[in-house]
Amino acid sequence: CRNSSDEKQDSFCEKCDFETDLCEALHELNLQSGWIRRNGNSSLEPPYFDHNGNESAYFLSLSSEMRPSSAALRTKVFLPTDNEHICQITFHYWISQTSGTLMVGLQKQSEDTIANIWQVSGELQNQWKAKTIKINSTEKYEV
Repeated sequence: CRNSSDEKQDSFCEKCDFETDLCEALHELNLQSGWIRRNGNSSLEPPYFDHNGNESAYFLSLSSEMRPSSAALRTKVFLPTDNEHICQITFHYWISQTSGTLMVGLQKQSEDTIANIWQVSGELQNQWKAKTIKINSTEKYEV
């Protein structure tokens, strides 16, 4: 959240940590094959911990069989939430030596195309990075 209330426990903002499920923002129907929910203890390949260094915390990962291909995640449909129509999404991502390109797209409900709003390609290797994206939309959309 803009006011950092998502960093507090009594936040009204949605926070997704994958500890119990796929979060409200990501529906199982939108989880394409190749994505798995795992933690650092459950794999022989990195990452061996989440972005906070916790080995038992869960995160989403592409299975090793999917590495040469592509896979997508889609959020639920978001609505503008304030007078300025801004939504802020922060996510953590891992870049490995075999990473390709990670792209974030925006699809407005009135459009068939997905607009690329951010991407990264292997800038740093074998570490977690964080990215915050602000979305300005006056209509329903998915990320």
